[in-house]
Amino acid sequence: MSPEIPLSSSTNTSSSSRRIPKVPFWAQILLGLVLGALLGWAAKSGDITWLQTTLDKIGGIFIQLLKLAVAPLVFFAILVSITNLRNVNNAARLATRTLIWFMVTSLIAVVIGLAIGLLTSPGSGTGLTAADGAQPQHSGSWLDFLTGIIPKDVVTPFTELQVMQIVFMAAVAGIAALKLGDKAEPILTLSRSVLELLQKALWWVIRLAPLGTVGLIGKAIYQYGWDLLGQYATFTVDIYVGCALVLFGVYPLLLGLVAKVNPVQFFRGAWPAIQLAFVSRSSVGTMPLTQKVTERLGVPKEYASFAVPFGSTTKMDGCASIYPAIAAIFVAEIFHMHLGVGDYLLIAFVSVIGSAATAGLTGATVMLTLTLSTLGLPLAGVGLLLAIDPILDMMRTATNVAGQVVVPIVVSAREKVLDRAVYDAAGSSPLDDEVPAQAPAPAPEQSKQPEPATV
Repeated sequence: MSPEIPLSSSTNTSSSSRRIPKVPFWAQILLGLVLGALLGWAAKSGDITWLQTTLDKIGGIFIQLLKLAVAPLVFFAILVSITNLRNVNNAARLATRTLIWFMVTSLIAVVIGLAIGLLTSPGSGTGLTAADGAQPQHSGSWLDFLTGIIPKDVVTPFTELQVMQIVFMAAVAGIAALKLGDKAEPILTLSRSVLELLQKALWWVIRLAPLGTVGLIGKAIYQYGWDLLGQYATFTVDIYVGCALVLFGVYPLLLGLVAKVNPVQFFRGAWPAIQLAFVSRSSVGTMPLTQKVTERLGVPKEYASFAVPFGSTTKMDGCASIYPAIAAIFVAEIFHMHLGVGDYLLIAFVSVIGSAATAGLTGATVMLTLTLSTLGLPLAGVGLLLAIDPILDMMRTATNVAGQVVVPIVVSAREKVLDRAVYDAAGSSPLDDEVPAQAPAPAPEQSKQPEPATV
């Protein structure tokens, strides 16, 4: 009888990997959406208190973990990204072009929002009246916006999560570091290390996104259901249609006609970030994944490390363009106030110039109050929309993040620094690959697990 030949560990591993197929990240998110919707429906229809509480806690903890890293992540990402521009050829030109395209796409988005609002009259037939509104707890004005950028001290912006003040301090520190030159190198080395540490920790949180999706979507279903959506049906559809037109219409046209790349390939590469943005409702929380997919779509790392953090705090086509345009028309109709051509031009101006007020966090209340106060509309109108805001914010944030990837691709293509071979090869979820597409042959320690994009 012949002796048995033991199977090698590699054979066992190979056999095991064949038996348990790897589920892509986008599929995990999709499963979380479906499961969350089913559990939310069950919790609402059966009035199951413990399930409602569980979904609430799961979703709340996930968002809390994302927010935990927001303040230091924004500060070090902006600081490092500004100093990284010295390694980029034509850095000033790239930064200027990025800002211009941010404004152009915002203008296109607000025009689409205004057109949809004027065609559908979202405030008519809702049954809502001025008495249903309430003054928001936090409002915004141009004076508040301008003076609020400069912090009173260096601690409060981090403890109270004042993102624009954090951006201001980071920008000042980054520019100062550039002026100091070699003397600032020890600080920059520490900043890069801290940023990598934060990205690594946030990457672990991002991996929990499928579980967070279950809680967040489940809570939305049982808490809002269809009764609330009925009163806001036209408004909700308007926001989703407007965002969809920008996401699946304007962006593909820009990619195809201006960048001369395949739009379908863009969605294949960027979809994980768009999905996470839809669930988390946070552009800043999605930033590490946004940067990674941007690099995987052929944008040079040095430029992406500037454009993505900059866009995550200022590039808001969904929250700052489409939403305030339609919401202003909605509020004007509820309060029976007439908007003229000049008012629509003001809406466009506020959307293009004031988008930084949204600051990449969940919700767009400050931007809406800024728009309403500029038009002279009652701020009590904000109270009409707060109840439905989480449902709207998912689509708005997904649109925001898609735009934060599109603009660097367009600028890179126009400046002839886009790696088109890498762009054409992008297709799988970044969380499923072990080595970045742009990286050289991996060192042994790099092949053990995925690493977040570094700046």
